[in-house]
Amino acid sequence: MAEYTSNEMMTIAAARALRNEDVCFVGIGAPSAASNLARLTHAPDITLIYESGTIATKPTVLPLSIGDGELCDTALTTVAVPEMFRYWLQGGRVTVGFLGGAQIDKYANLNTTVVGPYDKPKVRLPGGGGAPEIATNCGEIFIIMSQGKRSFVDKLDFITSLGFGEGGDHRERLGVKTKGPTKLVTDLCVFEPDATTKEMTVVTIHPGVTREQIDANTGWKVRYADKVGETPAPTAKELEELRALHARTAKAHGDQA
Repeated sequence: MAEYTSNEMMTIAAARALRNEDVCFVGIGAPSAASNLARLTHAPDITLIYESGTIATKPTVLPLSIGDGELCDTALTTVAVPEMFRYWLQGGRVTVGFLGGAQIDKYANLNTTVVGPYDKPKVRLPGGGGAPEIATNCGEIFIIMSQGKRSFVDKLDFITSLGFGEGGDHRERLGVKTKGPTKLVTDLCVFEPDATTKEMTVVTIHPGVTREQIDANTGWKVRYADKVGETPAPTAKELEELRALHARTAKAHGDQA
């Protein structure tokens, strides 16, 4: 079996969640890598949309920001940002939103705003951008994040993007009609929400990872499904495409990649 890193396992496991028929609103960074890997492997007809208004873009390298020319050059068309949000996103035309974050809690609420008190934060993060709207208007949400106690926290310092709020039917009580986060992929495992409580629950563990490792890297008491499977290891094809994508990106963007 081919050797691979935990980050490669995470990206590949996340990419597999996407379907060929999806219309996917893509976040920059890890979500972008996973979404484009899906396009280069099992989902060649997937429609990738970025916040800058590019529709059905097929970049050969990963963008550093939503404003990269690579996205516009390879898109089927580019629309104005207000049209992207009002017509495409709020119009219910996007099946999946793919997000990351600085912090997440057990109900998959995300923080990309501040670490520490809002008025005097320890760290001021990039902010929400379009993520709050993506989180509530896409048919469902996939989240990809490296797992650690600094990022997987019991209580968020700030809720930027809604997951399941306080759990249970909180999302519905707020009037949000979309599914919310249906999958959280980390470098250790894959979580899905409990059907009733909506608490993120481990459904598969990556090869070689233990429950002790998962517990040690999570700021809340982790729930495990009744039957926890093993995430299938990366295939040679998946690794080849992902590494080639990162190599092209490094060549194009150098140290910034």
